[in-house]
Amino acid sequence: MIIRDRPPGWRLFFAVRGSILHRIKWEVLTTVTIATIVTLVHGRVFEIKVTLTPIPFSLIGLALAIFLGFRNSATYDRWWEGRRHWGDLTIQCRSLARLILAHLGRADPVLAAVQVRRLIAFAHLLRHALRETPDQDSAAFLSPADQVMLADSANRTDALLRAISRDLAEASAARRIEPIQCARIEDALTALARVQAGCERIKGTPLPFSYTLLLHRTAHLYCLLLPFGLIDSIGYTTPLVVGLISYTFFGLDTIADEIENPFGLLPNHLPLEAICRRIEIDLRDALGETDLPPPLAPVESCLM
Repeated sequence: MIIRDRPPGWRLFFAVRGSILHRIKWEVLTTVTIATIVTLVHGRVFEIKVTLTPIPFSLIGLALAIFLGFRNSATYDRWWEGRRHWGDLTIQCRSLARLILAHLGRADPVLAAVQVRRLIAFAHLLRHALRETPDQDSAAFLSPADQVMLADSANRTDALLRAISRDLAEASAARRIEPIQCARIEDALTALARVQAGCERIKGTPLPFSYTLLLHRTAHLYCLLLPFGLIDSIGYTTPLVVGLISYTFFGLDTIADEIENPFGLLPNHLPLEAICRRIEIDLRDALGETDLPPPLAPVESCLM
C-alpha cells in the first residue's frame, strides 16, 4: 500500500513514486506515437483521408468513463472489504489473547501461551495462503507437533483453528476454564473463521472476465482511433490531448485490475505483512516478551 504525503502544488505533476504511470507508460507512449503520426499525415492512410468527427468519440467516451467508474467502484469495494476483514482479524486476535490469558492462563499458563502463539501463526498462514507465497513465518510460533499436523492438512489455517478449539474443549472438560468463557472464546474463533472465508471469497471470485475484457478492448480501440476524430479540429495539439485521455483511461483500467485482488504484492495491495507484524507485536507483548520486532515501515513509500 502506498504511504506518502500528497505532493504540494506543482510537484504533484512530477510525482513518480506511488504513481500508476510506470505500468501504463508503453500503452500511453503507443497511442501518443500513433497520434503524432496521424497528425503529421493529416489523418491520411495510404492517400485516403479518414474522416471522423468528435461527436461519436464524445458519446463513446462518456459511456466508457461511466463504465470505468463503475468498475473502479466495484474493485475498490473489494479492496475495502478485504481491509475490513483484516481489521476484524486484528481485533479478534487481540480479544482472544486477552480472554485466553485472563481465563485459561490462571490454571494452565503453558497451554494459554501455546494458544496465543497459534493466533500469531494463524495470521501469517492466512497471509501466505492469500498471496500464494511460501510460508516462512508460522513455524516460529508453532510446536513441532503442530507443524507435523499442519503439514498434512489441505487447509492449514482452518486446521490450526480446529487445534485451538480442540485444546480449548479439553481444558473446559478438565475444569481449567469456565464454560461461559470457553463459549466466548469459541465465538471469537468463529469470527476468525468468518474472516478467513470472507478473504477466500474475495480472492476466489473475480469480476466477470467478459465485462473486464469489454472495457479493455473499448478503451484501447477508443484511444487508438481518437486522433482521427481530433486532427481536423485541434490540429497539432492532437498528441497532447490523446496522451492525457489515454493516461486517464488506461490508468483507471490498470488501477481496477490491480486492486481487484487486494491481497497481492503490488504497491496498491493491502499491507498484510505489516498487519501481521502488528498482531505479532501485540500478542507477544501480551505474553510478556520483551524482544519484540519493530513495526514495519514503508520502503520507498510502499508498505507491504
